[in-house]
Amino acid sequence: MRKIKYKKGKKLQPYNLEYTGIHKSKESEMQLFVYNNLDVTEYKDFKVKDLDAFIDGQKTNWLNIHGLNNIDLIKAIGGYFAIDNFMLADILNTTRRTKLEESQDILFFNIKSLLPAAHSESISVEQISFLLKDGILISFQEKRSDFFTHIRERIRTHSGIVRTKKPDYLLYILLDAIMENFYITLENEEDKLEELINTTKKSTDPIILEKIELHRDNFNFLKRSIIPLRDSLYDIKSIKDDDVFNSLEMENYSFFDRLHQKSLELLEQIESDMGLLESASNFFFSAQTHKMNEIMKTLTIVSAIFIPLTFIVGVYGMNFENMPELEYKNGYYFVMVVLFLIVIGMIFYFKKRRWF
Repeated sequence: MRKIKYKKGKKLQPYNLEYTGIHKSKESEMQLFVYNNLDVTEYKDFKVKDLDAFIDGQKTNWLNIHGLNNIDLIKAIGGYFAIDNFMLADILNTTRRTKLEESQDILFFNIKSLLPAAHSESISVEQISFLLKDGILISFQEKRSDFFTHIRERIRTHSGIVRTKKPDYLLYILLDAIMENFYITLENEEDKLEELINTTKKSTDPIILEKIELHRDNFNFLKRSIIPLRDSLYDIKSIKDDDVFNSLEMENYSFFDRLHQKSLELLEQIESDMGLLESASNFFFSAQTHKMNEIMKTLTIVSAIFIPLTFIVGVYGMNFENMPELEYKNGYYFVMVVLFLIVIGMIFYFKKRRWF
């Protein structure tokens, strides 16, 4: 049975950057959105040195990087934006847990995005990192995916209020999109759980127990992924009055409070689902015990019926010379009738007592 867990991370030095994820064949690409309430400009296929001409300090800038295998590109971005190597190491090391920190006016957010794996009972994991600094939001994805497609369309078409807000609001809606993946993953697991519970009511196949343990691992994995996210969002929620995160505007703290509430809802639902899973496990063992009891009851009844028959046959199987019944002409038929009546009588008695 495959257990889902974080891989043990390598002991990497912060100045020896190395991507530890599994998407090492993905080419690194950059995409830049520069927008405000009036217009939007989108750039693709450019070099880091071109950012001087593209980035507009009077507008909101979103730089998205797909693929982390190009270490030179990551270093170049780190050098251009004066990003500490410790943060770059956390971006490249996919074994890190979700974390939030602010250093040198850079807000760093590292999060795991989960989705159901195709054609598998496991969960697909991708690490996504965000850096918020001076009107610029930088996002790092391990591979090209559809997580933020609808957000890009909202920016292009001026749908909603995203174009009227600054990068901290953009960070909020990107995190919200990732949390939607948690809901999708949890819903997928709940559908499988419902099917599994129905199966436990019809079958006592031992493979069911393996599936129960597999889904228990999945729910525990979801829980371990959401708890650090909840803690990070609570940090934002709890210290807003201290003005610790300079990159966030005061009016946008309420949006992150919503994300914190969502994380609590997810954890509560997971706890409820794990309770159902425990009930399914208990029902499975109860069904097995009941089936074993039924088998033992049947065997006991059969044994009880044959006890008097065995006794009678044993008596007349003795080799004593002075056994008058052995000389009866119809003795054999008489004994067979007696045996038959004993069987019928015992079955009737057991049936009357509702023993089967």
